[in-house]
Amino acid sequence: MSTYDNVILEIAGDVATATLNRPEKKNCMSPALHAEMCEVLAEVEAARVKVMVLTGAGNAFCGGMDLEKCFFDNWDDPEKFEEGVGYSFVWMKHLKNFPAVTIAKVNGWCFGGGMEVVGLCDIAIVAEESTWGLSEVNFGIFPGGGTTWTVANNMPSRKQALYYSLTADTFNGIEAVKLGWASKSVPLAELDAHTQKVVDGLVRKGRIVLQKTKQVYERIFDMDFAEAIDYEIAKLFELSRLTDDDWIRTALKSFKQREYKPGLQDYKLTRDV
Repeated sequence: MSTYDNVILEIAGDVATATLNRPEKKNCMSPALHAEMCEVLAEVEAARVKVMVLTGAGNAFCGGMDLEKCFFDNWDDPEKFEEGVGYSFVWMKHLKNFPAVTIAKVNGWCFGGGMEVVGLCDIAIVAEESTWGLSEVNFGIFPGGGTTWTVANNMPSRKQALYYSLTADTFNGIEAVKLGWASKSVPLAELDAHTQKVVDGLVRKGRIVLQKTKQVYERIFDMDFAEAIDYEIAKLFELSRLTDDDWIRTALKSFKQREYKPGLQDYKLTRDV
């Protein structure tokens, strides 16, 4: 496993944990951190894990972009500026289409680009005490680099999306759930345990079915209902082929023999599928 200066990466079995590690800067993202995250995601994908957890060191998840290093230091050198921000686009595009299930564990401050990272993850478990905000308008720009896209694609209400984008008002983890940014909120003291419970549930499921569930969900938004039916059936046959019909041969057979209740529990994987 590789070591990095700005990210702590741990891979154990089917789970990877990537911790943004600039606590003295609220884990704000510098060009160096962006470059390392490109490598981190490549390494995690190669490990073929089922779940990747993203979190932050100290009392912050991510305070957004490091304004000094990303903008002020590089703005007068267009090539250097483009290279620095370019790394961010590479790893965030990768995160959006990552094969493993991605979980944002939001332990504290989450601002601007940090919210974009959360918005690109599949699941977000957040501390009730966490503080969120789109502060870009406070320093004269709008949420850019994909952040406004994640706002529009995570917040169901146009009025709420524009309210927080225009006012830069903050909100907490409980409100983050109501606004569409988070899956669950729990007290900070329970965050690690609750996230682990979710992770444990996911790793009991097949790796390929987790991947295909994500793929189908992401694609159907561009389809009408009839197209979606055809696509979902095709992906079901693809899943069956890749797993040697495990859902029929093992899962439904076990159900027929009354060995488990699908509405309440998983079937027992007999091999890595």
